[in-house]
Amino acid sequence: MYKNYKILQEKELKDINSKGTLLVHEKSGARVLLLQNDDENKSFCIGFRTPPYDDTGLPHILEHSVLCGSRKFPVKEPFVELMKSSLNTFLNAMTFPDKTIYPVASCNDQDFKNLMDVYMDAVLYPNIHSKEEIFRQEGWHYELDSKEGELTYNGVVYNEMKGAFSSPDDILNRESMNALFPDTSYGVESGGNPDNIPDLSYEKFKEFHKKYYHPSNSYITIYGNCDMEEILKWLNDEYLSKFDKINVDSELKEQKPFASIKEKKVLYPVSPEQGVENKALMSYNVALPKGSPICDYMALDVITQVILQAAGAPLVRSLLDDKIGDLVNGSFESGILQPMFSIVVKNCNASDKQKFIDKVEENLKKYVKEGLDKKALLAAINSYEFKLREADFGGASKGLIYTINAYSTWLYNDNDPFSIFDYTTYFDTLKANIDTGYFEKVIEKYLINNNHKAVVICEASLEVQAQKEAALKEKLAKFKNSLSEEELEKLVASSQALKEYQSAPDSLEDLATIPLLKKEDLSYDIVPINNKVEEIEGVKVLHHNYSTNGIGYIRLLFDLKKLPQEYVPYLGMYNALLGSLDTKNHSYQTLEQDIDINTGGLYVNVFTSQGSKNEYDVCLLIKVNTLYSNIKFSFDIVKEIIETTNFHMKERIKECLAMENAKLQQSLIGAGHNKSVTRSLSYFDATNYYKDLTSGIGYLDVLSDVLKSYDEKIEDVMNKLEEMSKYIFTQENLIVSFTGSDEGYQQFKEEA
Repeated sequence: MYKNYKILQEKELKDINSKGTLLVHEKSGARVLLLQNDDENKSFCIGFRTPPYDDTGLPHILEHSVLCGSRKFPVKEPFVELMKSSLNTFLNAMTFPDKTIYPVASCNDQDFKNLMDVYMDAVLYPNIHSKEEIFRQEGWHYELDSKEGELTYNGVVYNEMKGAFSSPDDILNRESMNALFPDTSYGVESGGNPDNIPDLSYEKFKEFHKKYYHPSNSYITIYGNCDMEEILKWLNDEYLSKFDKINVDSELKEQKPFASIKEKKVLYPVSPEQGVENKALMSYNVALPKGSPICDYMALDVITQVILQAAGAPLVRSLLDDKIGDLVNGSFESGILQPMFSIVVKNCNASDKQKFIDKVEENLKKYVKEGLDKKALLAAINSYEFKLREADFGGASKGLIYTINAYSTWLYNDNDPFSIFDYTTYFDTLKANIDTGYFEKVIEKYLINNNHKAVVICEASLEVQAQKEAALKEKLAKFKNSLSEEELEKLVASSQALKEYQSAPDSLEDLATIPLLKKEDLSYDIVPINNKVEEIEGVKVLHHNYSTNGIGYIRLLFDLKKLPQEYVPYLGMYNALLGSLDTKNHSYQTLEQDIDINTGGLYVNVFTSQGSKNEYDVCLLIKVNTLYSNIKFSFDIVKEIIETTNFHMKERIKECLAMENAKLQQSLIGAGHNKSVTRSLSYFDATNYYKDLTSGIGYLDVLSDVLKSYDEKIEDVMNKLEEMSKYIFTQENLIVSFTGSDEGYQQFKEEA
């Protein structure tokens, strides 16, 4: 059927409504995975296993550089040009610790072909081998404007990673992985350490591409409602047939297990305003052996949700009660050769390291001995299953997410990328084992009786950034002083030549190579908008009639424009606390559990939109995704939350606000520019005013002020929060939206 390809496996993947076909291109050795279904949002991805040798950031710099012009598309930024006419729904490239991938997605057939062509040519025939300027621009270069000027480093990736290496979260995550896998490629930084990026030579850069960017080391996925035979023929004729199969040594090495827990200390920079007191971060990390059963991985995902991520999660509760930090979270990362489990505490004292370790291990042993909460396990499993089956990935293409999921087995010498999609089997197994002690045995096996662990302490430092900058300045000055007049002139000329290269426009001939959509490539069929508006008991209701696989999407919007101004500064707190406190019939822990058992989640946020002529909307939005059979529960639980939330839980509120405060402070480090823009616009724009007060600097100011004098201010705050409900939850403020089939809507109307 597929000429030039050998079919290795075919399988009906019912849980993702796809037919899966695994092939190998016989001449080049390229691996190909087809996921055929009726999704018009087609996606394509070519990925390569790219284990880094060192901290110079080779995979990351190469990811940037191959996208700077190629054999067929020689313009300097083909993707910028392509975007001018492309109808893509996704267009990007990503560097991981062990792979580099190039995914695209589009609903338009010709656009999809154009995107595939540009990507294939970019990765297999980039201009990097003939244009050193690309390496210098994207990686690093010496910059010297005049012989008398200061010598500096510059480069896109170099500057990007300088920012990443100043973020405490990024530093902790990176050092945690490096600490667990010191003897493998995971022990170095695939993105590049700014201290080491300038050690990378142009020759090593080109060698890395020649070695790893070969079809024999490639993993290609094609997803959606595609003519697979036509695409495979095109791939063969245009690209894969030009290569012979070779042996590419890209195997990822397994880390030898530790005999005992390791420890690592690092520093991250802070300003004098932030200070260093109680600003440390610590992580407790455990590595799993490669090739463990997928069901065990999913069990660890569930366990992470139960003990670290759910409302009132017991391990979080225990650490906070012992004053070990004021923000605790955890994660389980299964998308690498050896999955890793991590527990993180923030805003803590480094001297509490042993207390942190002891408390974590004491709790893990307690869960094995006494058992995990069965209702919490069921809630976590149901929530996990709902999200996977719903396949709502926050706007990302399903094909991209399924590709990344397939890599979690396919990439590691596993010829069955389909096994990860057998959701029904795994969830049935997990549910059947809630009462068997299975989850407790997983904790015992992987998290207790396993010495492959590392604790990382990330301490705040006022001096480290200044010291690094001074050392770098001295190093570059010393190097400059060692150069002759002729060498200095060459550096100045080289800097100027790069700037001229960057500013020179592409030729009309080169621009003409970029494939552009023509009018005849566009569909003139208008997709109908199935909206119906009616009034039910005095409330405007919008029904969006679509097939949603038995899931109803309920949205309740409460207009906030009539909320008295004295309450507006507390909107951020109200938004954070609604659904996180006790109600008449539930504690906050059982509230979340019942929501997760019976729905796909209940979410609250302040929604703003900008209209014309300074018009705006600001609403409190309550979202529930639920099976039609649970619509009644959804209405009942929303009613209970908005009518009976207990806003007088002094200690619980303090805990929630402290976590909000810590999250906001961390977000300012990674996205401070966005928060600053919102703050600036808030002075003359209503939508940004509300955004600032509910998720920006204005919100942080309010939180900090309340927490600073908590005992003095909390009574007034609690009273205001309680009073706000009377102004928000009125019939005249409400608009309701329901997305689902007519069958679901009838059930919705019966319960409304």
